[in-house]
Amino acid sequence: MHPRPARPRSAAAGAETARVPRWVVAVAVVGGLFVLLPIAAMALRVDWPRFLPLVSSDSAQAALLLSLRTSLTATALCVVVGVPMALVLARTSFRGQQLVRSLVLLPLVLPPVVGGIALLYTFGRRGLLGSTLGTLGIDIAFSTTAVVMAQTFVALPFLVLSLEGALRTVGTRYEAVGATLGADRWTVLRRITLPLVLPALVSGAVLSFARALGEFGATLTFAGSLEGTTRTLPLEVYLQRETDPDAAVALSLILVVVAVVVVGIAHRVRPLGALRAAPGGSARPPGGHGRLP
Repeated sequence: MHPRPARPRSAAAGAETARVPRWVVAVAVVGGLFVLLPIAAMALRVDWPRFLPLVSSDSAQAALLLSLRTSLTATALCVVVGVPMALVLARTSFRGQQLVRSLVLLPLVLPPVVGGIALLYTFGRRGLLGSTLGTLGIDIAFSTTAVVMAQTFVALPFLVLSLEGALRTVGTRYEAVGATLGADRWTVLRRITLPLVLPALVSGAVLSFARALGEFGATLTFAGSLEGTTRTLPLEVYLQRETDPDAAVALSLILVVVAVVVVGIAHRVRPLGALRAAPGGSARPPGGHGRLP
């Protein structure tokens, strides 16, 4: 019987370093319970025998379909606008860049109701741009368009932040190689840059969708609560809380399930980007052939 080889001292030291004090673990457990216990309490409060009738009422179905439709539209707008914003912030340098980045990420820290008021005084009938649009027969406030705009306003920073970080992580060496091979800027962007950060783009889009789906304050302030037009699922939950608490809990559980699925998808896709951008030359350019067609 051969003696078991001893672990190298460096590996043993790494294992010791990876450990954390027990009190840190205890505090982490308390924090986890602080998040999980309310969710569990809500799940226990659900009237399961009446769950399907509660979530399949006409008002609930209208709110759910409206939320899904507007959230998908807002996510598409976040991708269309957010990708160029992230590219500009990550690949260019200009005076006042830090200030611009702070303003772009401002909706992350602003109370949503403040964002709704800002949108109202910009695109409302007496707003900065709304009065001009009104003369053209375009009314945005308190419409489904206002819902999409409110959701886009609060969700856009999630995509920009995720994608900008990925762009800075992957660096520019593959883009430089593509340029030396004769590719123009559009070809480099389409064939190299975007495929490299695709996992981060998907992750940011998923998080933006989740944020748009759960938006409440900006939507209520800027779009109101008109059934079938602006009353999204979070607004329906708020209204049902006063009249039918069981329906409010059942609808809240749907939002929780969607949020859990979205977070799981986001964390599932993110490691792929880390593998592509791994240090030490392990990452390969998209296509893996070292040349551009």
